[in-house]
Amino acid sequence: QVQLVESGGGLVQAGGSLRLSCAASVRTFSSYAMGWFRQTPGKEREFVAAISWSGSRKYYADSVKGRFTVSRDNAKNTVYLQMSSLKPEDTAVYYCAAGPSALAIKMNRAFISRWGQGTQVTVSS
Repeated sequence: QVQLVESGGGLVQAGGSLRLSCAASVRTFSSYAMGWFRQTPGKEREFVAAISWSGSRKYYADSVKGRFTVSRDNAKNTVYLQMSSLKPEDTAVYYCAAGPSALAIKMNRAFISRWGQGTQVTVSS
């Protein structure tokens, strides 16, 4: 079973940056594609970014393209989300997720096998 633990959330001013981390407690981390989602109260959880097991394929939501970068370090069993030029509308709880492929994570949450507990990101104006 994959256990995912996010960290790195916090309060930042608009235009600032944050880096989220998601540590996985599984020996076969490199066999999983990983993704990031976010959710605000009263709204559905939305896709943010996904990365293939090798890191060669990445997908982003249109709303974060050019501002967010997803990466992974398989030696450390960790996936990252570097967020720059943050906007107040980026405020949300951010979740990492594990799945069979980056495209599957992007297209259908039903493919996700494990979610993290979430980390709060708040962007002040």
